[in-house]
Amino acid sequence: MKKDLGVKPYLFPMPVLMIATYDADGAVDVMNMAWGGICAPDMVALNIGENHKTAKNIEERRAFTLSIVDTPHIEAADFFGIATGNKMADKFERSGLTAVRSDHVDAPVVEEFPVTLECEVVAIQDDHGHNRVVGKIVNVLADEEVLDENGKVDPTKLNAFVFDQFQNGYYSIGEKVGQAWHAGTGLMRK
Repeated sequence: MKKDLGVKPYLFPMPVLMIATYDADGAVDVMNMAWGGICAPDMVALNIGENHKTAKNIEERRAFTLSIVDTPHIEAADFFGIATGNKMADKFERSGLTAVRSDHVDAPVVEEFPVTLECEVVAIQDDHGHNRVVGKIVNVLADEEVLDENGKVDPTKLNAFVFDQFQNGYYSIGEKVGQAWHAGTGLMRK
C-alpha cells in the first residue's frame, strides 16, 4: 500500500552540479546545485534562487560552466552548497581547488572536476523568486582519465555521485546495469 507524502521535490537521482561563474570583480564563485539538467541536445536549464551570488553573476556575465564533480572532491562540493559567496568573499580559495579561464565563455573552469560544460546564457526567466537559466553548451571539456578507447566519457571512470532529495544524502554511481534503447527490446516482440 502506498502512503500519501504530500508535495515534496522527490525525484531520484538528482545531479550534483557545480556552477562556476566570475563576479563583477573577476573573482571565481562556485555553487553546488541539484535543480538543473539537460533540456535539449545543446542546452542546459538551471533553476537558481534570485538571491544567490551565482544568479547575479550569470545575469551580469551571461556565461557559466557546469561541471560533474567526483567523490574525491565531495568535501569541496558540499562546501559550495553550504557557503554563500554573498557572505564569504574567499569561498573559492577556501576550497583549495584551482580554476582557469574558459577558452570559450566568460567563466572559470575548475581543473579538478572531470567533466565541464562551457555555456552561454540564452535566456533567463523569472519564475516565482527563482531564475530559470537556459544555457547553450558551446564546448565540453573532459579529463583524459575518464574517457574510453573511443574518446567518449565512460561513466564508470567518472567516480561521480548524485544527491537524494529524500534524506539529503550523496550516493556514488558508476555500475552499468543495462544498455539504453536495448534493455526493453524484448517487450517489442510481444
